[in-house]
Amino acid sequence: MTSEPAVKPKFKGVWVRLISAVGLVLLCMLPFYFGGWLWAALAGVFGGRMLFEWVRMSDPSPQLPAYIAPILGLLAGAIYVVQGNMVLAVLAVIITVISVTGIQAVRKGKEKTHRVGWAALGVGYIIIPTLLIIGMRGNAVGFDTIGFQRVLFILVCVIGADVGAYFGGSMFGGPKLAPKLSPNKTWSGFVAGQLAAVILGAIVGAALGIGWLSGALLALPIAILSVLGDLFESGIKRKLHVKDTGGLMPGHGGLLDRLDSLMAAVLGAAIFLALFPNFWPS
Repeated sequence: MTSEPAVKPKFKGVWVRLISAVGLVLLCMLPFYFGGWLWAALAGVFGGRMLFEWVRMSDPSPQLPAYIAPILGLLAGAIYVVQGNMVLAVLAVIITVISVTGIQAVRKGKEKTHRVGWAALGVGYIIIPTLLIIGMRGNAVGFDTIGFQRVLFILVCVIGADVGAYFGGSMFGGPKLAPKLSPNKTWSGFVAGQLAAVILGAIVGAALGIGWLSGALLALPIAILSVLGDLFESGIKRKLHVKDTGGLMPGHGGLLDRLDSLMAAVLGAAIFLALFPNFWPS
């Protein structure tokens, strides 16, 4: 008598993931509403935690300066962004890159070059999107401010793509999207996520006054970038033989595991709005 193969349960761990996600949203609500220093402080804490996870993941024997240098660079950049001094913010990022690569370059060991590259990549991968989301939110208080609305739109699109992909992939399964990078992602989940993001983008875009068509058009690249950001981090973890960047969020892993898609989406949205300012005028 042969036993039947075990069927993988659908929506495994959904309640743990949901509770963790709701907790994260509740934590962000007040800082997101008020913006300015409060939002910068929260983003700085998140960015600092992600830098900690990055160093711990990418450096087999991290030393204290490897943690301190990028976090100090993030802190300086965040202060300058809130003050509106973008020149000094960019300078802080450049100095941080030089500092973290220099710290790794003077260390001994055959993996020196490897550590230098990962240190520099971590600055661009984490610090720059963190500063962008601080600057994009701005200092104005309230729901009707342009900064609140833009960041809200990005968040809705990223969450829509993530939730749509999770449920679509769990329900329909099918061919894998990128089996070597992320074996759990499917093409059905990808399509479902993109549809969810575009629909939500159209609804939110109409509500915020940019129109449903503009909302849908902007939502699509944001959603695609969020998937690419997720796959990028998955590829890094596979390269470094790491399952999760941490265990801070039950059901999600580390904070970097949870916010990887958002960072890519913020970077892409910031570039798009800088190139086409009239698409969503201030």
